[in-house]
Amino acid sequence: MNIMDFNVKKLAADAGTFLSRAVQFTEEKLGQAEKTELDAHLENLLSKAECTKQWTEKIMKQTEVLLQPNPNARIEEFFYEKLDRKAPSRMNNPELLGQYMIDAGNEFGPGTAYGNALIKCGETQKQIGTADRELIQTSAINFLTPLRNFIEGDYKTITKERKLLQNKRLDLDAAKTRLKKAKVAEARAASEQEVRITQSEFDRQAEITRLLLEGISSTHAHHLRCLNDFVEAQMTYYAQCYKYMLDLQKQLGSFPSTFLSNNNQSSSAPVQSVSTPSVLASASASLPSVSNSVVTSGISELKSSSGSRKARVLYDYDAANSSELSLLADEVITVYSIPGMDSDWLMGERGNQKGKVPITYLELLN
Repeated sequence: MNIMDFNVKKLAADAGTFLSRAVQFTEEKLGQAEKTELDAHLENLLSKAECTKQWTEKIMKQTEVLLQPNPNARIEEFFYEKLDRKAPSRMNNPELLGQYMIDAGNEFGPGTAYGNALIKCGETQKQIGTADRELIQTSAINFLTPLRNFIEGDYKTITKERKLLQNKRLDLDAAKTRLKKAKVAEARAASEQEVRITQSEFDRQAEITRLLLEGISSTHAHHLRCLNDFVEAQMTYYAQCYKYMLDLQKQLGSFPSTFLSNNNQSSSAPVQSVSTPSVLASASASLPSVSNSVVTSGISELKSSSGSRKARVLYDYDAANSSELSLLADEVITVYSIPGMDSDWLMGERGNQKGKVPITYLELLN
C-alpha cells in the first residue's frame, strides 16, 4: 500500500510539473509571462551544435550518394545494416562492364584486334571495380562511420540535455511567476524557496549542457582527421585508376587519331603536373611519347612520296581477300603507297608476299 501511495503521489507531482511547464510555455508565446534568456556564450554554442548537425547530415548523405549512386542499393545496404546482416556480394558497375567486354571479346575472338582490345579493356574495368570497392570500404570506416556516430550518439545526448535545460528554465520561470502572484507572507516565503531551488537546478543543467556543447570543437577536430582520411582514400583510388588506364593505353599501343577519336582529340595530350603519390609519378613517365599528329603526319608524308617505310604490326589481321596481306602482331613489314589507293590503306610487303594492309594496324618506325 505504501508503495502504491508513493507511486500515486509521484504521478500527481509529475502531472503538476508538466501542467506548470505547459502553462508557462503558453503564456510566454502569448507574451503574458517573462522568459529567462540563456547567456550569449551558451546560445552561440547551441547554434554551433545545430549548424554542425545539419551540415554533417548533408555531407554524410551526399558522400553515400557519391560512393553508391544507385538508391536501391543504398536502401538494401541500410536494411541489411539494421538487421546486422551482411549484404549479398554483387558486381559493381565497372566490374559488370568489364565482364561484358571480356565476354564480347571472347565471342568475337581473342585473336582479332577488336576482340583482344575488348578483353584488355574488360580486365582494366574489373581492376577499377576492385579499386572502387576498396574506396567505398575505406571511406565507410574512416569517414562515414565517425559522422554517423556523431549524429546518432553525441548529438542525441546534446539534444537530451538541451531538452532538460529547457524544462529547468520553464520550472524556474514558472516559480518566478508564482512568486509575483503570491500575496500572503507564508506563500511568498514558499515561493522564494522554490525560486532558489529551481534557479540552482537550472544553473547546474546549464553548466552540464555548456560542457557538452564545448565538445563540438573536439568533434570538428576529429572530423577534420576523418576528412583527411577520406581525401587520402580518394587520392589512392584515382591514382590506381590513372595507372590502370595508362597501362591499358600502353597495351593498346598508338593508333592514328582517325581510329582513336571521333573528335580529333589527341589521346596523348599532356597531363597537368600535380602533386600525387609516387605511383602517379612513375606512371606519368610511361605516357606514349609519340602523339597521334606525328603518326598521322608520317603516313601523310609516306602517301605523298614514292618511298617506303618500315612498320610494326600492332595486331593480328586476317586478309579478307586475295588483294590484302594477312598480318601477325609485332612483325615488321615494309609499307608504301600507290596512286589511287584508299586513304585508310597502304601496300605491305613481307618477303615475296604483298598486299593491302589497314593503316590502323600499323606503327611506322623511324
